[in-house]
Amino acid sequence: MNISLAGKVAFVTGAARGQGRSHAIHLARAGADIIGLDLCAPIDTVGYPPATFSDLEQTVELVENEDARMVAAVADVRDRDAVESALATGLEEFGRVDLVVANAGILPIVGDQADTFQAYLDAVDVNLTGVFHTVDACLPHLIAQGTGGSIVITSSTSGITGLVDGSRGSMGYAAAKHGVVGLMRGWATVLAKHSIRVNTLHPTGVNSPMVVNEAFSRYVEVEHPEMVPRLQNAMPVALIEPEDVSGAVVWLCSDAARYVTGVTLPVDAGYALT
Repeated sequence: MNISLAGKVAFVTGAARGQGRSHAIHLARAGADIIGLDLCAPIDTVGYPPATFSDLEQTVELVENEDARMVAAVADVRDRDAVESALATGLEEFGRVDLVVANAGILPIVGDQADTFQAYLDAVDVNLTGVFHTVDACLPHLIAQGTGGSIVITSSTSGITGLVDGSRGSMGYAAAKHGVVGLMRGWATVLAKHSIRVNTLHPTGVNSPMVVNEAFSRYVEVEHPEMVPRLQNAMPVALIEPEDVSGAVVWLCSDAARYVTGVTLPVDAGYALT
């Protein structure tokens, strides 16, 4: 299928690396220009290394290699003013926003802080409230343009199952990933009259720095080996690649999915079947 997003502008959060970088590149490859943001700094309850400003700069270079333009900003999705500022900078450059990919997220389930109340709060603040800030900031522009649009929210298989280890961080993560489904369904309902579509994606484990790191390996192999059987996909693959998720993002953003809204779409190698 030949998908074109020529003339479109996509707002992508968590764009410095992993899924966010992949989404930005694949959207650009389809013809979209990118407004991207990332925190590029540590959060105390997150036990794996954060993305860096250098990572974000590399994403810009990779997008430009696709003959697209990208406006990048360092911003925290927990900070509504920072999100609006990043969006405004992109709007000043491109004049519009058509696609929203609310991808920024954290997994505060590893390390010494994982069972603190702050880990719960951080998971909800980034993964749920951050999604609200991202989408809500874009809505006035999407509606005023009068040309429809597509909003894609990254949830997780943890947003359709009860996979937790009992820690406060994992409970916050699961609550947030379920919570964005509620946001999606509410927005899908009220925005349908504007031809603005809203969907969630539910990836299984992805080969990205969020799970491919020393802290997560220790978490699974040493601290919680009982989790291993619960992390298996039905298909014979341990982790999917970021581009596997990006394919779904590009499709949901395209006219090929022009009547797809209110959907919880697994990209999970059959994880939910196990």
